[in-house]
Amino acid sequence: MTGDWRMDRIGSALRGENPTVLRRLTSGFAAIVDVQFLPGYSVLLVDVPDVQRLSDLPRAKRLSFLSDMDQLGEAVERVCRRLDPAFRRINLEILGNSDPFLHAHIWPRYAWEPGDVVGRPVWLYPRERWSDERFRLGPRHDRSTEALPRRSC
Repeated sequence: MTGDWRMDRIGSALRGENPTVLRRLTSGFAAIVDVQFLPGYSVLLVDVPDVQRLSDLPRAKRLSFLSDMDQLGEAVERVCRRLDPAFRRINLEILGNSDPFLHAHIWPRYAWEPGDVVGRPVWLYPRERWSDERFRLGPRHDRSTEALPRRSC
C-alpha cells in the first residue's frame, strides 16, 4: 500500500487499496465509513479523482452517480432494517463542504438516537462523536458490513 488510504480515498479505491470499499458500482465505489456512530453509515465515492461536484460530470455519468446513490441507499436500508428494529429511514446527502471530491453520504437513522438530534441533520451530532474511538470501524461492525454487497478484492 502506498501511504494512508484516508488521504486519497478515491485513488486508493481505484488502486484496490481502500479497505472500506464494499463494491465497485457503475460510477464509483460503495464504501463503509470509518466512523460508525450510526451503524451502516456509507458513502458513494465518484471514480474520477478530480471531480468536485455533481455538475462537473457529463450528464450520463451524473445520472449514473445518482442511480448508484439510490442503489447503495436501498442496500443500506435493507441491511439496517433487518439488523435493527429501531431503524427509521435513510438520509441521502451530497454536500461537498469539507472533502474536495464528489461523494454522497448514506445515513441510516434510528429511533434510539438522542432526542436532540433524532429528527435533525446528522451534522448536529456533537463533534466528539466523529472522533470517538468507540465508533471507529472495526470487527464489531462486521455483521453489518458483511450483510452489504461486497466486491471481490
